[in-house]
Amino acid sequence: MDFNTFENMIHNHNPQEGVIARFYDKAVKTGEISPDGLPIFKNRCFVEIRIKDNNCEIFDQPATEEKIKRFPIEYARYQLAKKQVEEGTPLEQFAFLTAAEIESLKVHGIYTVETLAKMEAEKVAKLGLSQEQNLAKKFILQAKDNKIISDWQKKEDDYLSQIAALRKQIEKLKNISFSKQVRRKS
Repeated sequence: MDFNTFENMIHNHNPQEGVIARFYDKAVKTGEISPDGLPIFKNRCFVEIRIKDNNCEIFDQPATEEKIKRFPIEYARYQLAKKQVEEGTPLEQFAFLTAAEIESLKVHGIYTVETLAKMEAEKVAKLGLSQEQNLAKKFILQAKDNKIISDWQKKEDDYLSQIAALRKQIEKLKNISFSKQVRRKS
C-alpha cells in the first residue's frame, strides 16, 4: 500500500466513536530454549485499544482477524509502517525531528526519511513540511556519500586481509624451504 492509497482510506474512514486502536509488534516468548539456554522470542502483532475519556482502561492483546476487520485503517497504518521501515530509515533515526513531529508524520502515513524526501511538493506544502523535506533530502545525499566511503573501506579491509593471508603463506613457504635445505645438509 502506498501513501496515496493510505491517504484515501483515511479520508473515507468513519472511526468508531471514542475508540482508538493501535497495532504494533511485541516480542513474545515462544516457550522454546536456544542451544545456549536462553529463551527464544518472536515478533507478534498486538493491538492496543483505548476508550476515549477513560485513561484507566487499555485493552492490550494479540491482534485477531476480528480486531483487524474492526479497525482496518489502523491495521493498514501498521502494515504501511512495517513496509516503509523495511525499505528505509525510520523517522526515529532522523535527528532533525522532534517526537511530536515524528508522531504527526506517522498520522499522515509517513514512517521513513525516504518517504518524506520523495513526497510530492503539493502534499509537502499542504502538511507544512518543506523544511523537514529539505533536511530529509540532504540526509539521504549525505548517506549516499557515507555508503561510498563505507564500500571503499570494506574493499580496503578485504585487501588488507588478503595481504596478511599472503604474507602468512610466504612465511610458511620460507619455513618449508628452509627445512628442506637443513635436511639436505644433514
